[in-house]
Amino acid sequence: MPKIEVNQVAEILKRNDVDPALLRQIVEEMNQAVEPEVDEEKPPAVKKQFSILISDPDGKLPAGEFTGWVLQIPEDASVTSAPERIHKAAYEFNTTKKGRLMPAKTMADAIENVTAKHFKEQQVWIKTKAPVFMMTTNNEIPSEKTDRSTRRGRVE
Repeated sequence: MPKIEVNQVAEILKRNDVDPALLRQIVEEMNQAVEPEVDEEKPPAVKKQFSILISDPDGKLPAGEFTGWVLQIPEDASVTSAPERIHKAAYEFNTTKKGRLMPAKTMADAIENVTAKHFKEQQVWIKTKAPVFMMTTNNEIPSEKTDRSTRRGRVE
């Protein structure tokens, strides 16, 4: 159905000699119908920080290959609170019907199976449900000196 603006309808009604009181009432009702309903004021969006939770069950950091998950928590929260938030969400999930059928027993179970609703209540947002590989770095870039002129095929 084509949409028409309230002003255009008012002009059409004026041209067809509609009573001014009735015209005003119709236009007011149409304006009210067109206005978007104002919902309750939403709280401002929570600023978040990223955090990486590394799986190190054998305590072998800093050497080795690791897997982990990328999370977000509120900006003003301590990153050390992330595991506790996941535990609380898992406890809540385990009390549901689905949680009783498939309870989360490990962090991996919780991150992969607990619904986003439970995490949102604890203010933790999971960005990677499946664990990702992580590597370590010494935070240095090697500074090997090369002669650029010989690389371009010129010999001096």
